[in-house]
Amino acid sequence: MCATRAFQEASLPLFPGDEDEALAEPLGARLPSYIADHRKRLRARFQEGGAAAMPDYELLELLLFRSIPRQDVKPLARRLIDRFGDLNRVVTADMARLLDVEGVGEAVAQDLKILEAVAQRMARARVMNQPVLTSWAALLDYCHTTMAHRATEQFRVLYLDRKNVLIADEEQARGTVDHVPVYPREVVKRALELNASALILVHNHPSGDPTPSDQDVAMTAQIQEAAATLGIVLHDHLVIGRGREVSFRGQGYL
Repeated sequence: MCATRAFQEASLPLFPGDEDEALAEPLGARLPSYIADHRKRLRARFQEGGAAAMPDYELLELLLFRSIPRQDVKPLARRLIDRFGDLNRVVTADMARLLDVEGVGEAVAQDLKILEAVAQRMARARVMNQPVLTSWAALLDYCHTTMAHRATEQFRVLYLDRKNVLIADEEQARGTVDHVPVYPREVVKRALELNASALILVHNHPSGDPTPSDQDVAMTAQIQEAAATLGIVLHDHLVIGRGREVSFRGQGYL
């Protein structure tokens, strides 16, 4: 009678040492010394100096070590940075565009999207159930993390209670590269369902230029009018670009 053979994937430590990595390799498949030494040097630099001591492509290499444990990932890191421009745009690129890059498989693409989700969740935790008007910098950071590098327009509404505490953050619509459909009645209806007293509108411009369009201004005026009829305050409308944002209140539109 033959013994049953089973295969298991051994989980790797989050930041393994070279001995751990060597043990994770099957016999005859250990990393060439020049790759192992390179990885060791990068890890040491990160541990000693943190992220500030490393350019984007080297941080990306550290991430790729776990996705691709048995190959030199430096060429792939360089390709990704060359294709998308910087680490932020790599992590926020959609799956289809990532998979279009030579050397990127499902594991790499999924790991990058997991990293994006974690970053967004952490930024969101800093603003949810917090008084928004006194944590404005955290709110802007969250909006940029979530929306600045999207390839299409997204329209979000932040709903606040009477104390201006953020009680809900909801995506209302997705659009194309230069347009997103917004329905003022639906925005106000949802505010009533949540018993919200105030709103902040947020949408992104994939072009990177956050200058409001005439349509942005007209749509904002419609929502402000509909909200005011029901005693709901529109605090602001933020247009998120790459590296900066425009506040309708700051620009005098509200």
